[in-house]
Amino acid sequence: MKRRILLVDDELAILLTLKAILEMHHFEVETASSAKEGAQRLTKATYDMVITDMRMETETAGYDVIRAAKAQPYEPAVAILTAYPSLGSDWKTKGAHSLLVKPVNTDELLRQLEHLLSTHQLNKGKNGKNAPLPRPEKTAKAEKKAI
Repeated sequence: MKRRILLVDDELAILLTLKAILEMHHFEVETASSAKEGAQRLTKATYDMVITDMRMETETAGYDVIRAAKAQPYEPAVAILTAYPSLGSDWKTKGAHSLLVKPVNTDELLRQLEHLLSTHQLNKGKNGKNAPLPRPEKTAKAEKKAI
């Protein structure tokens, strides 16, 4: 069974590129172009993971998506994808499990998503709560393509 990802970003080029890459790697991907649309989709279907941009309608619109994801009974893993890594540790306290910085090369993105999904599933099975996840180690070889 394919793992389902909800991808939320207001930049069409990012949505289409990431969707294509993730689908080539056997993920089922739905997209939303705003925090509001992302929050609505979260209530209409279940997802294994939510990846959201931070700055969309507002500077912190991504946190609205995170709150909506955390309110779901199926507890998806949550990652923030941003070009502005100066979020400090706020993203952790708001409930995100991982911070992905644009641009990110394809191999690194896939490695981080696989790590997040497997660790999140393990933690969910152990205690039913969304615990903070450890950062994966860097890979020695990375593909040159960047998103």
